[in-house]
Amino acid sequence: MHMDAELFVALGFALFLGVLLWVRAPHLLVGAIDGRVDRIRAELAEAQKLRAEAEALLASFEHRRAEAEAEAAAIVASAKAEAELIAAEARKRLDEYVARGEKQIKDKIAIAEAQAVAEVRSAAAEQAVKVAEHLLKSGAAGAHDFVADGIKQVQALAH
Repeated sequence: MHMDAELFVALGFALFLGVLLWVRAPHLLVGAIDGRVDRIRAELAEAQKLRAEAEALLASFEHRRAEAEAEAAAIVASAKAEAELIAAEARKRLDEYVARGEKQIKDKIAIAEAQAVAEVRSAAAEQAVKVAEHLLKSGAAGAHDFVADGIKQVQALAH
């Protein structure tokens, strides 16, 4: 009997399949595939859990950012209001300073006018006294009436 190569290949293959079944290769293969499926499921569950945590963290950061922007806007508004108050107070103080300066200038002008009037009256009185002395010394007639009139005028100027 002469055996063909195909027969040896078929017998070898059958023997190989028999050995695989005897060592429970299909069971081991199914177990390995099931283990791999379980690991993939666990990784997917972990990925979903991480994604949910990341979304929660993102929402938290967005909320904090919105709060920070609102707080910054409130600070800017407060600073603007405070700046306006300071500017208004500065304007008020400047107006008061200017008004005080104007009052001081008017008071100084009034004092200067009063001093000028007093100096003019004093100079007029001195001149009247000199004229009266001159008339008295010269002994002119009617000087007495002139002196009396001059004294009245000097008294009127003094008041």
